[in-house]
Amino acid sequence: MMEANYKASFGELPHQYPYYHPTYGMDDRSGVLKSWHDILAEKSLAQQKAMNPATGGAGTAGTSVLVPVYVDPRIVDISRLYTPMVELIPRVSNQGLTADYNRITKKGAAYTANADAALPEVDDEYERKSETIKYLYSVGRVLGPMMPAVPSYTVEQTNPTGAGNVSGNPFANLSAPNALQLEVLLKARALKELEEDLIWNGNATLNSTEFNGIIKQQGSINVSDLETADLVYEDIDNAIALAFADSGRPKLCVGGPNAMNKLRKIMIDTFRYGPSDFSAANPLQFGVPSMFMIHTMVGPVMCIPSQFITDTAGDRQLWFLDTDFIEMRVLQDMTFEELAKTNDSRKFMLKIYECLICRAPEFNAFIDNIAWGKKQWVL
Repeated sequence: MMEANYKASFGELPHQYPYYHPTYGMDDRSGVLKSWHDILAEKSLAQQKAMNPATGGAGTAGTSVLVPVYVDPRIVDISRLYTPMVELIPRVSNQGLTADYNRITKKGAAYTANADAALPEVDDEYERKSETIKYLYSVGRVLGPMMPAVPSYTVEQTNPTGAGNVSGNPFANLSAPNALQLEVLLKARALKELEEDLIWNGNATLNSTEFNGIIKQQGSINVSDLETADLVYEDIDNAIALAFADSGRPKLCVGGPNAMNKLRKIMIDTFRYGPSDFSAANPLQFGVPSMFMIHTMVGPVMCIPSQFITDTAGDRQLWFLDTDFIEMRVLQDMTFEELAKTNDSRKFMLKIYECLICRAPEFNAFIDNIAWGKKQWVL
């Protein structure tokens, strides 16, 4: 037994072997036996309870004060809204506080006449249109202590990289290295979402600080009112025909999500499949792609959904727009400007001076008051 204990402590070292001598700098304890420091530490640990989530007292969220809190550096904005029209409508620089343009409303009639007849001229008719530039603001403020206290974050999918009319992610991540930059990013997104809303719903009559949007400028021109009836494909052809009759060539169809789903369902209901359509190399694909075209008498029309168009039952709309004649007139595009410093904070504003002009509403058309019924119209 004694020999076994000796071997457990000193291994193969011979009896009376000097394995530690401070005078001569000899220390073979690490290769022979745990040092007394290790033994004392082991003994001390043995006398304690196992460390657990409550060791040291309660900290954040009921965990131990010894456990730090690790916050995810990514922030997702669940209030985000898609802004396709902001990305699709051309932006045109503008001088002055109004966007003025002329329209030809009637050409002088050409006519036939006899030989050597009198040749009176016929005047053309013009009209001047004008929209007032309006001022959009987004204001933020960051207190001084937040600058050193807030770490770097990544705001997920906040920078629009396209119109959102294709499958995949139309947003890119943006880095916010400090609290001020984080506030700027969020205020910029808010400003763009306001711009998208005004493009559709702006009404200077109801709110003098707004510019008139598409709905206001279109008014009742080329409207096909279904009076809460269900949408059928014939209604789309009829709406396009209204624009075509006024020489319009719609290129973009926009509707609320339910109206757009109704349009997609009509497309599915008109599909026709036969035995020759199916093979191992050509499997059936179910549904309609996220971006799709409807082919009309004026050519293909791209269809996208919008979160800003009315979409309640019996009041749904589908818009057919000739985007060649719709533009944002911009006196000053988005600009960052710091405001007066009156206390321990940094206050700023983002601003845009602009308005929307629809130079030819007659080239557009829309379907109004769409119901959501069971009836289907099949080609």
